[in-house]
Amino acid sequence: MKPWIPLAALALALSPLLVVHPVRVSGRSMEPALRDGDLRWALRAWASHAPRRGEIWVVEGPHGSSAKRVLGLPGETVEWQGPDLRINGQRLDEPWVVYPERSGLGRLGCGEGYLVLGDNRPQSQDGRSWGALPVKAMVGRIL
Repeated sequence: MKPWIPLAALALALSPLLVVHPVRVSGRSMEPALRDGDLRWALRAWASHAPRRGEIWVVEGPHGSSAKRVLGLPGETVEWQGPDLRINGQRLDEPWVVYPERSGLGRLGCGEGYLVLGDNRPQSQDGRSWGALPVKAMVGRIL
């Protein structure tokens, strides 16, 4: 057998990991969509389209990697008051939020970045405290 054949077979077997990678969910910030300990696949950012509102992305935030839902897009202004979220003055319907935040008030311009929030708002460290994240912080889209 030629010595390069096993190496070529290994490279071929691992090549899908260049496009998708496994992600282990840690924490309760995305419940009920994602649960602590879930294993999901993420399409790497370079292989995906630009983040769209409502999608769940793996992001590199100030405290490391986490999965969050994209809500504010570049150029938008996001306001929140208790459980209500408004984008450019329009209330956003969020059927994925089962555990809303009952308190809190804020306003954030996304600039050229993306505002990402957890679905389980009382348990989530997210863009309400970090601010908008630049596109380079978007690691991959959860499939």
